[in-house]
Amino acid sequence: MKIAFFGTPELSAIVLDELEQSGIVPNLIITNPDALIGRKQVLTPPPVAKWAQARAIPFFQPETLKDKALLGPITNSSWDLFIVVAYGKIIPRWLIELPKFGTVNLHPSLLPKFRGASPIRSAILNNERQTGVTVMLLDEMVDHGPILAQKKIDLNINNWPVDGQKLDTMMAHQGGAFLADTIKQFVAGKISPKEQDHIEATFCTKISKEMSELNLDPFNLPSGEEAYKILLKIRAFSGWPETFFIYQGKRIKIKEAGLDYAGKLYISKIIPEGKKEMDFTDYFK
Repeated sequence: MKIAFFGTPELSAIVLDELEQSGIVPNLIITNPDALIGRKQVLTPPPVAKWAQARAIPFFQPETLKDKALLGPITNSSWDLFIVVAYGKIIPRWLIELPKFGTVNLHPSLLPKFRGASPIRSAILNNERQTGVTVMLLDEMVDHGPILAQKKIDLNINNWPVDGQKLDTMMAHQGGAFLADTIKQFVAGKISPKEQDHIEATFCTKISKEMSELNLDPFNLPSGEEAYKILLKIRAFSGWPETFFIYQGKRIKIKEAGLDYAGKLYISKIIPEGKKEMDFTDYFK
């Protein structure tokens, strides 16, 4: 089959690894333009572009998909399938419907639950003990298209709440392998798309840096339900945007935390503003 893949971040590259291991390698990669990254604002290609470069696969980085005249690398060929995983731009309906088999999307929730931009982290914030991945046919509405297959992933594990960054990676690996298997069955005519129950749809918002500040007294950490809700947020925001609190005018980023036997919040690792990672107790003596 002739396949184009739309994706941008590291999680999309992990999915590509899983597809590659299953014998599904795109003929073209469409990803976001290079961006300024880090404190030094270095112009850096997205992880999916690096993945394509390493394999000498052609890639295309359009600013927008709105102007058909500027999309020659996509529109000048006949396609069997488009695959979309965390691309980050709106794909117009005419482009979605261009390939023979349409456009397949991998979404990291059990749709119609948690439609939107932050399904993995929202599952942690909402104290969900089960989540999953959905492979669906994309349409012009957000996470609205008919479902091809779903896989449940149990989160009722010993170290709950789970670390959000680790859950991202786990979901990408499991989702990528599941996506590969689903694609093979779909193009072989063994799967029929099934309409979502739109009445049951729930939505999650995009996570922002403004959501990550905590109101904490480092010498009087909370316990009980308040502590548990704060821990959910610390774990959910692991990696990005990362939770923090302000102490004596300085920003203290939380890197590692948990609950003790009595249900009280403890913080073990922090990064104080202007310093390297250190033990919480060493800083707050």
